[in-house]
Amino acid sequence: MTKQIAIKICGLMDPANINEIVSINPQYIGFIFYPSSARFVGNLDSEYIKDIKNVKKTAVFVNSSLDYIEEIVNKYQFEAVQLHGNESPELCREVKKIGVEVIKSFGIDDNFDFSSLESYLPVVDYFLFDTKTSKHGGSGKTFNWEVLKRYPYSKPYFLSGGIGSENFMDAYKFEDERLYALDLNSRFELSPGIKNIVLLKQILEINK
Repeated sequence: MTKQIAIKICGLMDPANINEIVSINPQYIGFIFYPSSARFVGNLDSEYIKDIKNVKKTAVFVNSSLDYIEEIVNKYQFEAVQLHGNESPELCREVKKIGVEVIKSFGIDDNFDFSSLESYLPVVDYFLFDTKTSKHGGSGKTFNWEVLKRYPYSKPYFLSGGIGSENFMDAYKFEDERLYALDLNSRFELSPGIKNIVLLKQILEINK
């Protein structure tokens, strides 16, 4: 295929599984620093994470303090931060000053007001559009992607929420030049935090 979309594989926890994931060359890998998540990484070895190369390492936070975000970024040498809670534009601006790529997530439903994103435009690199849920993602459910045709800005975005092997091609072929990346998580798992490497390898072959 001529079209190429970045792939982010999120919610990684196990070093052996992470090594397999890195070997199939996604553009991003994500580690969740949200204690309520089933994919909370806890105390991953920082030296191991630092040594991972050739992929953008992303730390995912939900309503964390700037001090905690900065501590984690420095400890593990993350290159991107995904803010998956109700973080303000002011916090996004401060996180950007740390020197990382900033991805701001929003839960989308049929009534989402895209004008609420305007104040974030100068302070984030990408938006991430996920299925609206009280649990800050991880629902394994899709939202109506047609809603994104109302998205009025040029800022590129990640598409997330319930993308699995059965609808990956639909997401991949979604016609929007602003679609930058697909975020893959729970629908590609053997168990929480352990990804199905065989399935992911098949999917990433499509993107070459």
